[in-house]
Amino acid sequence: MNSTPSAEPPEQPPPEQPPFWSLKPWWCQPWSIVSTGVLVVGGSWGLLHRLWISLPLALGVLAWWLLFLVLVPAAYRSAAEPHG
Repeated sequence: MNSTPSAEPPEQPPPEQPPFWSLKPWWCQPWSIVSTGVLVVGGSWGLLHRLWISLPLALGVLAWWLLFLVLVPAAYRSAAEPHG
C-alpha cells in the first residue's frame, strides 16, 4: 500500500453561478420590464383609444415578456446545471 499523497488535487465542484437577475442592471429587472410593458400598452390605449394600435403593441409586449422573463432565465438556469 502506498500512503504518499496523490499528486493530483481533489476535484473541486464548479463555482456556482450568481442568480440571473443579480447580473442585470436596474432597467433589465423584472419590475422594470413589466412596468414598461404596462405603461406602453396602457399609454397607447389611454392616449389613442385605438384597438388596432394597442392590440399589436400588447402582443409585442407579451412576446417581449415571454422572451426576457421566461425563456432567457430558463436558458441561464439550464446552462448552469451540470451535464453528465
